[in-house]
Amino acid sequence: MTLSNAPLAQLASGPMRRAARLASWHLIAPPFVLLAMLLAVSVLNPNYLSPFGISIVAATAAPILLIALGQAMVLNIGSIDLSNAAISLLGTILLAMTLPSHGIWGIVGILALVTLIGAVNGAIVAYAQVPSFALTLGTLGILQTAALVSTGSQTIYLGQNRELVSVLFQTNIAHVPLTFWLGIAAAILCWGLLRLTLLGQHMTAMGRNEKAAILSAVPARRVRIIAFALSGFLGGLAGLAILAQAGSASASGLGSALLLPGIAAALVGGTSISGGQTNPINVVFGALTVAFVPVAIQALGVSAQSQSLVYGLFIIVVVALTTTRTRGVVIK
Repeated sequence: MTLSNAPLAQLASGPMRRAARLASWHLIAPPFVLLAMLLAVSVLNPNYLSPFGISIVAATAAPILLIALGQAMVLNIGSIDLSNAAISLLGTILLAMTLPSHGIWGIVGILALVTLIGAVNGAIVAYAQVPSFALTLGTLGILQTAALVSTGSQTIYLGQNRELVSVLFQTNIAHVPLTFWLGIAAAILCWGLLRLTLLGQHMTAMGRNEKAAILSAVPARRVRIIAFALSGFLGGLAGLAILAQAGSASASGLGSALLLPGIAAALVGGTSISGGQTNPINVVFGALTVAFVPVAIQALGVSAQSQSLVYGLFIIVVVALTTTRTRGVVIK
């Protein structure tokens, strides 16, 4: 006895409808969450949405966005990079140390260095088969120690050639500093990479089913190295944004606590923790949402100590909402 075409169509339509609903949710959820937060803040205290308030939030969101984009690129291939915020911190410090003497070439050199650090992470994961969580957790500790030792526990202040980076923070377009526009440009480029290039298709294919991707001749090792290199490079850009805003760098200063906000922004932006699902444009909304969390906390009259709690709740809720659950697939 064989099934007719109609029952077959009905059997196929169920998974297809579920996939369509999931795709729709990934598309609309990030801007919806941000809009809901903006509406709540506007009701509780409209002063927070003044041009000055928007400028402050955008400046805060800029390094978070760049860290989140790097995290999203790695999460998309089914890995995680716990070290990209530490790469950003070390890059900030090295930029502050080299910019006075080397100028623009110091920026180029440090961006190349942090990209190389990311690529080494990816190569170790790819060739030594070390789980990305364990490897980048170790790299996180190494880089944090390097940041502390390189500064001698002191703050490094920019003097000569400071204008090369300060212009990114001091120049505003529509009340938004150039550092945030840099993040938007990076998001657009990442979107184009994932949607319009063969490399981007390989990245998404790895995140959805790495074994099948390898059997389909996807160069998995090369793709993983490139994804981690991008994470390192974007971390370096985040360091540039931090230095432009602060004008100084230290192991415990601005940018030393970006790991959790960066992960939260990637997840709130619709990136799936299980891989194969991200939209860099939506990560922009995720970063703005995370940057607005302290504002919302203040508007609600809740103490600032609750900020980490809110970040943690965001991660738990968004992972639950964005994880793709398919019969026969183990979530780990």
